[in-house]
Amino acid sequence: MNIRKNILTTVIGTALFIGLSASSIAATTLKLSHNHNRDHAVHKAMTAMATEVKAETKGEVIIRIYPDAQLGTQRESMELLQNGALDLVKSNAAELEAFSSDYSAFNLPYLFRDKQHFYNVQEGAVGEDILEASRSSGFIGLTYYDAGARSFYAGKPINSPEDLKGLKVRVQPSPSAINMVTALGGNPTPLAYGELYTALQQGVVDAAENNIPSFSLSGHAEVSKFMTLDEHTMVPDVLVISTKAFDAMTPENQKIVKQAALHSSQLMKTLWAESETKERTKAEKMGVTFINPDKTPFMEAVQPIYQQLTPEITALVERIKAVK
Repeated sequence: MNIRKNILTTVIGTALFIGLSASSIAATTLKLSHNHNRDHAVHKAMTAMATEVKAETKGEVIIRIYPDAQLGTQRESMELLQNGALDLVKSNAAELEAFSSDYSAFNLPYLFRDKQHFYNVQEGAVGEDILEASRSSGFIGLTYYDAGARSFYAGKPINSPEDLKGLKVRVQPSPSAINMVTALGGNPTPLAYGELYTALQQGVVDAAENNIPSFSLSGHAEVSKFMTLDEHTMVPDVLVISTKAFDAMTPENQKIVKQAALHSSQLMKTLWAESETKERTKAEKMGVTFINPDKTPFMEAVQPIYQQLTPEITALVERIKAVK
């Protein structure tokens, strides 16, 4: 009897071990890198996505999020993704322009009529085409995240393009961003986001441009006391996944991941609006003055940019303008 019991125990133990091992082998862990802190709305949206993916795939797909640029800057993370060391990266259209020219359309100043037009473009055929356009670069986009409108901030008021003349303005490493600041009379200075606080503090750059939550949460409101709401661009954040990681999943899990990403994008709209209100109030309490300028001189100054576009991007711009 004891011998039989011992054999049975061994068989059950072995079966459990094999089952656990098979389960472990079946589980896919996707590493996601982004450069914001845990309080940022986009981190909260992606956390909700990871929770949904784990539940809907019954643990077959797990997304592990690394915030605060733990795994490198956005550009470094994109390179790691292309090398297969990362699976998912939260980047933005400005950074992605270097990998797929279609993203440059999002970086053009004053292209979108309003926030609803911006959303309609992303959620329609044009937006999906842009997400797919980077497949030859080893990744595709899953969804867009609202990142508000980008505006200038500095240690002095900027009421018109004249006030930008001679200023060293930090920009993302995007040809479109560089061209825009040049058209407005500033000196564009590409710089990694993580280096910007010190650069502003020490006068390496005089000004920068970003949305209100990033301006506040990054601490830039401590060293730049004037933000001009010229709202020159609406550059979305973009969640991208390597084609290697995406194609390795079953069609069912691909659909779940895509759907969860879209759900998180909708959640992000609400989180973003709340964050924008909260962070503006916080910045104002820190002594920041928000300026509402006449946008007309800014809009007129950047029009030559549209004359320099390639035929392909001009056609894409026309598609975007045609979206209702």
